[in-house]
Amino acid sequence: MLAPDLARATLERLLREAQRIGMLGARPIPEVIAHAESFVAALPDDVRTVVDLGTGAGVPGLILAVARPHLRVTMVDRREKRTDFVHRAIRALDLHDTARVVCADVETLTNDRHWMGSFDAAVSRGFTAPYTTVLWAARLVRPGGWVLVSEPPATAANRWEPRQLAAIGVSTPTRHGAVAVFHVEHRDPSGGTPTDPSRPAVA
Repeated sequence: MLAPDLARATLERLLREAQRIGMLGARPIPEVIAHAESFVAALPDDVRTVVDLGTGAGVPGLILAVARPHLRVTMVDRREKRTDFVHRAIRALDLHDTARVVCADVETLTNDRHWMGSFDAAVSRGFTAPYTTVLWAARLVRPGGWVLVSEPPATAANRWEPRQLAAIGVSTPTRHGAVAVFHVEHRDPSGGTPTDPSRPAVA
């Protein structure tokens, strides 16, 4: 594990590289890291295993792994170019003992018994529709665990409908800065995808 100042400098260099090759948007890198640190602050202290879904360039997974060395962080993305980058980042940050990256489709993993319910928490900046993100994340987390997803600005309307969340098996969220935190109360028994009320119905 790198010393904190060196880890920060290495993270910034890696994320600038990711931005240059199109894996991150144009948002300033300090803001990217600050947003990821919202996940660090919101993650309950007793969490030991975390899966980052749709990790892209390793955000927020790499920042979690650096900030909380006791965590075991698994980052998942379906694009090999991105997982190759994250694999190199893990080596550069000397995180090989605590972090790994997997090239796979998240939906496929949610139906794999080796993955279902195997993490204390799941995090995501959002890689698909909001309710689908929470549904898939909850399937990978043990009952009693946590799901953390990025939220729009606090001035935006609430996008979570309690009945839909209950069907997934999670609580209504608590907002911590830029992150919504859901408690996983039970596994979704139906295996179905909930209707996302933010999207129009298809006749």
